[in-house]
Amino acid sequence: MSTFNGLVAEFPEIRVDFFRHHADLRPPLACFLSHIHSDHLAGLESLRSPFVYCSPATKEMLLRLERFPCRINYAKGLLEASVQRYKHLKNLLKPLPLETPTILELEPGNHVQVTLFNANHCPGAVMFLLEGHGKAVLYTGDIRSEPWFVNTIARSPALIEYTHGLKTLDTVYLDTSFTGEHFFPPKSEGLRELLEKVRKYPKDTIFHFQAWTYGYEDVWIALSKALDTKIHVDEYKMLIYGSLLAKDTASKFGAQFHLSPEAAGLMGFMCGNTFHPGCLTLDDEARLHSCEKGNYCQTVLNSPVVRIQPVITRLPAGQELAEVGVGGGGDDLNRDAELDYLAPDEIESLFELICDDDDLPDDLKEQIRIYLIHATASGRKVPLDLERAKFGENDEIKISNAVEAIAKKTKLIREKPSSNTSRGEALPTLITFPYSRHSSYHELCHLLEVLKPKDVWPCTVDVRDWFVRDITIESLFGKYCSGNLFRHDEVMQERAKAMCIGNVNNESQVTTASASSSTPHLPRDSRLSVEEVTQAMVDVPNQPMEAYEFDEVGVQMQGEDSFASDPEMDSAASSFVRGSYLACLEDSQQSEMSEMAHEARLHAFRTILCNTDGISLISTTDNHSKPEADLGNV
Repeated sequence: MSTFNGLVAEFPEIRVDFFRHHADLRPPLACFLSHIHSDHLAGLESLRSPFVYCSPATKEMLLRLERFPCRINYAKGLLEASVQRYKHLKNLLKPLPLETPTILELEPGNHVQVTLFNANHCPGAVMFLLEGHGKAVLYTGDIRSEPWFVNTIARSPALIEYTHGLKTLDTVYLDTSFTGEHFFPPKSEGLRELLEKVRKYPKDTIFHFQAWTYGYEDVWIALSKALDTKIHVDEYKMLIYGSLLAKDTASKFGAQFHLSPEAAGLMGFMCGNTFHPGCLTLDDEARLHSCEKGNYCQTVLNSPVVRIQPVITRLPAGQELAEVGVGGGGDDLNRDAELDYLAPDEIESLFELICDDDDLPDDLKEQIRIYLIHATASGRKVPLDLERAKFGENDEIKISNAVEAIAKKTKLIREKPSSNTSRGEALPTLITFPYSRHSSYHELCHLLEVLKPKDVWPCTVDVRDWFVRDITIESLFGKYCSGNLFRHDEVMQERAKAMCIGNVNNESQVTTASASSSTPHLPRDSRLSVEEVTQAMVDVPNQPMEAYEFDEVGVQMQGEDSFASDPEMDSAASSFVRGSYLACLEDSQQSEMSEMAHEARLHAFRTILCNTDGISLISTTDNHSKPEADLGNV
């Protein structure tokens, strides 16, 4: 889940993938959107200017996005028209072609050149190469840098100056969703495994693939071809993917265009006067289904179904890391109920409403209050993970159900799937296969080895975990960088000094950009426990707390239905929130000062994580904690 606050130090006049206002900063002269996953859309619905540059596919899909309750009501006939959330941005969205350097005039005499590259993440997802004023940066957005992808980037005409040493990137703003040592099989290997598994089933088997977000389109195409069948989807998915087909409207027989490589395979194409259909269909008699949970077709409801679910990877002991929300923005296809961005006074008003519920114990109310403060501090919305059944007759959500949704979280690691069967054969009713849409740490290293930038700025950071485990950009990627500044490490070091964490190595401090010594970071012998870091944060009540986003996370519980009860954490969190946090909810005013947000609930999360038998995960939230048993709004 992205934690980037939209500010690019080298180009302060622009914003990327974060569209809320930064106080005391002049409004941006241009905005850039890498793709349509919801963790990259914060504030976009209220944007009135300036232009937003993106890929053609991103523009068309974005204009058709709908909120879950609205489109469900429309499908039920309760609304006369669908409500497309970003339709009003039609004139602000400016699509740019891929791999084509384009000069944009931000204001008279102020120009920047931008080039878009495929990010291998989901339809329309791109990276941005920004050049101008003697600076050059690459913003990756969300990226899967498989070996074939890195080789393609290395020979791209628009990047070859940087991949062959003729020029040097100042900074790569990198998707650091995963920085552990776990190996991620290539997507092709995951597809091979999936196809081998599905071919073992009888010809009449009904499969349901849980395509809960964008980025699994190649899985649809591969399954459809291998099993020689169409894939049944709901009308909303057909609307979204239908937007990837465009036609020259100047002529009745004008040419047809496909806005992404997947479009023709999904939605079909014209060849002469003949239409060749794609793999998606509204016919529910198909063997493969990706229809929506809560609105399953009769075939899925009345038939024994084998479910197909992607995972990130498998750990050495056989556990599976479920891909739930990391960089996919939660339920992007099957949008769930969510708590809108709240100002501090609105949080208090909501908390007063919660306090009126006599069925909630006081300690749970206080922890919910802390959760709301921390979760909305980023400027992003908070998914409530409510099933369709939790809605009332008028699609209203009771406060008790919302509270239950906030409190209810599940385990971090999903065990190997059981082999329970619905047939007499030893074939599982759940098929899993590795298919990560984000890069592994080793893949990121391969990309940086080719680019050799001066510096790397992480776009996904778990601040507390980086402090506790002494993780730095220098230690992760230093040997692949041509410079030794590591601005992010300097920021983290300043935070550590301000909070009196550890024994800072003053001798190695870098005070100027031209200093030759290595950038300081927390020494190995000063690594602290979670409790020590939490206490240090509480001891500095006036320390600015900028808005890194940790979306979709609650406090990890003991058991499955309640918050963890950690008196030390509760005390520290309460003191921290009451003492200073409400005064620090504004976003960071500097791109290099955006590392701290809602440490209190992460304390409990990390405490539980420390008890997972040595399994090492780095995550901005509980992205891997909630296996989805079914499609959509779990």
